Amino acid sequence: MKNADNDISFWTKYKKFASTEILMYLIMIIGITLGIIFLS
Repeated sequence: MKNADNDISFWTKYKKFASTEILMYLIMIIGITLGIIFLS
């Protein structure tokens, strides 16, 4: 049972981490594209 609880907590933490990572990548991509548009 303890192992199952650890897996659940790990997956919830991983999902939160993954969502923040995706948001960071999206912001970086948007910033780069806007920079290219403004510079060109």
